[in-house]
Amino acid sequence: MQSSARNQFKGSVSHISHGIVTDEVQIRTEHNAELVATITHGSAVSLGLKAGSTVIAMVKAPSVMVVTNCEGVRFSARNQLNGKITRIKPGAVNAEVTIDAQGLQVVAMITQESTENLGLAVGKTATALFKASQVVLAVLP
Repeated sequence: MQSSARNQFKGSVSHISHGIVTDEVQIRTEHNAELVATITHGSAVSLGLKAGSTVIAMVKAPSVMVVTNCEGVRFSARNQLNGKITRIKPGAVNAEVTIDAQGLQVVAMITQESTENLGLAVGKTATALFKASQVVLAVLP
């Protein structure tokens, strides 16, 4: 499977909470990170999702927020992966920031100005945040 989403995390469905319109799907990645996706109930049914299903959770890099110095701060984004910055690829307008979080390589696309304002640097601790609604699921056989 090929996709333009920079972040692709293979895992298995650990739990599904069914709703009338949307379902909440909890995923345990190969690196034991916990992710949450909210998808329509119809999509969960058509994908045949159940506990134990193997999936790839995909998140586009522009949907990932980067925060620093956030100890004790609470966020509404369900997916919060703490780690260290391993790469910064600067650009004229945007920068690509890679965070090694729980064995996952999470890529964020943020403005170059934000990179500078946050004082981001390789080796610095950072948290990658993304909302459960930004996670797209693909089913593997």
